[in-house]
Amino acid sequence: MRLYGGLALYGTGIGLQVESGLGNDPWDVFHEGLAIRTGWTIGAWIIGVGALVMLLWIPLRQKPGIGTISNVVFLGLFADAAMFLLPTPTHWAASWAYLLLAVPSIALATLLYIGAGMGPGPRDGIMTGLIRLGLSVRLARFLIEITVLVIGWLLGGTVGVGTLLFALAIGPLTQFFAKRFPLPTT
Repeated sequence: MRLYGGLALYGTGIGLQVESGLGNDPWDVFHEGLAIRTGWTIGAWIIGVGALVMLLWIPLRQKPGIGTISNVVFLGLFADAAMFLLPTPTHWAASWAYLLLAVPSIALATLLYIGAGMGPGPRDGIMTGLIRLGLSVRLARFLIEITVLVIGWLLGGTVGVGTLLFALAIGPLTQFFAKRFPLPTT
């Protein structure tokens, strides 16, 4: 329940942030840029990139779990469904409401799906693999996020105040929710 509820909430958060038009998180700047260039949906690119990223797990000796595979398959479907069902805001207040709902939704969703203990998402696995190779968490995460952000922006993905808000708020919000929804210990 935590896994799929978390993935559904995460997809909804992506949909809200993209539909806000105020700027996406770095990975979705990348996914949107690819979607603009190819005509595929953002969700299709979330799935495709997730599958390709898992190939990078091989030299990093990362092992996927059912949560990893579910993330690849379902996150993009949930994001596309949210973008299809959500009305596109036509007023700045609605755009901001979408954005201000998106970021906490993604923070809580992250705890839910990771808290299910069924494997990290494919993008998280790259980070943990780089950490095992000796990079710090901070450097590994920075290099990954800045790379996809810049490439996505060059492809035409939306960068804006939402991108900055996401970068500044996702950590503190995830920490806030972690205190209220602790990760299970094994």
